[in-house]
Formats: sequence, C-alpha cells, structure tokens
Amino acid sequence: MQSVKNNISERELIFTRLLDAPLRMVWEVWTSPAHIALWWGPDGFTNTIRTMDIKPGGKWELTMHGPDGRDYEIHIVFREIIKEQRIVYEQLNQFKCVATIDFERRGNKTMLRWQMLFESRESLVQAAKDYGVDIGLKQTGERLVNYLQKFKTN
Repeated sequence: MQSVKNNISERELIFTRLLDAPLRMVWEVWTSPAHIALWWGPDGFTNTIRTMDIKPGGKWELTMHGPDGRDYEIHIVFREIIKEQRIVYEQLNQFKCVATIDFERRGNKTMLRWQMLFESRESLVQAAKDYGVDIGLKQTGERLVNYLQKFKTN
C-alpha cells in the first residue's frame, strides 16, 4: 500500500483554474443535469443525462455522443458530496478512475481543482491511449470555463 501512495503523481491528471464566476454558480453548473449536459466532455461531444443523483452512493448515468457518431455509455457513482466544497465520484466503465473536484471561494471567483486518479500509471496510460483522457480533461475544463462566460453580466 505504501508504494501506491508514493506514486500518485504518476497516476493522476489534474486541471486547476481560477474561474471568473462565483462559487454558487460553479456549483450549480456542476450539479445540475441541465447545465452539465451542455459543457461536459471533450470538444465536439454532446450528452444525454439519464440519471444524476448528487449524493453519496448516488448514480450518474450518461451517454456521451462523440463528434464521430460513436456513443459512450458512462456509469459513475458519487462517493462524497460536500456542498459547494467537494465532489468525489468513481467512474466504473470505459476506463476506471476516482475524480475529486475541489471548489474554493476566492471573493467573487472560484478556484477549481479537478483530479482524476487512476489505479496505476499503466491504467492511466491505457486510458489516454484508448480514450484520450489526458486531452479530454483539459478540453472539458476549458468547456466549463467557456460555459461560465455565458453568465457574465456586463
């Protein structure tokens, strides 16, 4: 078990950003199926959210529709929910990982830290090769940033 803890950096992907949006808004776009369906996934993807029960043990089932016409059925279980602070979920298929999203209020902005942790370096490398998760996390994070810009008041 000690070796697993020591190699976290080799088996994680991280997206961090200071979002130009208040914490309450960022939390809403993360936890509302109507919102998350509009920004979730890499560039060109759309989503059909079938279930999104935001509570520990709650299921999140969605279909990600790729720009190439392929559909990806995703099954997720929420492990930890702390309102406006943290979401932890476990993705159970396609590739497996545990994602932790931390939200921190910074005045009228929000610091977001999104970590995807894989069982091993090899499983991360395989998920990057098969599904492009490394690029996908960055693109999904950027889609969130762009989506939040729609709510800016001038």
